[in-house]
Amino acid sequence: MAADVKSKRPYQSPRRRAQAAATRSEILDAAQRRFEGNGYAATTMAEIAKEAGVALKTVYLAFQTKSGLLRTLWNLLLRGDESDQPVAERRWYLDVLEEEDPERRLRLNASNSTNGKRRISAILEVIRSAAALDPDVATLWQRIQTDYHANQRAIVERLHERGHLNPALDIERATDILWTLNHPNTWQLLVVDRGWTPEQYEQWTGDLACEQLLRPRRAGGKQQRKR
Repeated sequence: MAADVKSKRPYQSPRRRAQAAATRSEILDAAQRRFEGNGYAATTMAEIAKEAGVALKTVYLAFQTKSGLLRTLWNLLLRGDESDQPVAERRWYLDVLEEEDPERRLRLNASNSTNGKRRISAILEVIRSAAALDPDVATLWQRIQTDYHANQRAIVERLHERGHLNPALDIERATDILWTLNHPNTWQLLVVDRGWTPEQYEQWTGDLACEQLLRPRRAGGKQQRKR
């Protein structure tokens, strides 16, 4: 009898799962509009629920807290889906690490950075601004900084392993340079505040990354390699 009871699992219909996913998506969309339009502090869970057309209880059941909702929204925009797979395991990031040509590697990284900023720049500014107001958001902001630095470091380490890194730089200094070039604050200054186009940003960050991080080229255009 115990085995029969243990084997039984609650049935979840595909329709119910689809409805739950649609409701979750509507809440996240509403939260993005509210956070980006009004800021984190001025946005309430009740306003998000009203805009999403759901009960306030539904929002709390799905995300527990306002900071939890913001964290989920951040992960969705950063990764493009709600999978738990981190950026370091995403195909678009692995393509950068696996690229053998050092200049193409850095330009592909600049392209990925630009594409990502199109999705995340506005909500990232919300997170940065709210970090001083909410300890949970401050923790999220710090995690974003740490993860992004680590991902850029892995790219620099690959350049070093292949003998492509500028010998005037160590891994730490080179990582700081690449991190700064592709940092959301740099995008905010140039694209949002100064009106650069995303294409100009991508070209500039790619050019400067190659100029700063790669070994100087010999006459004829070929990059010097470590002997």
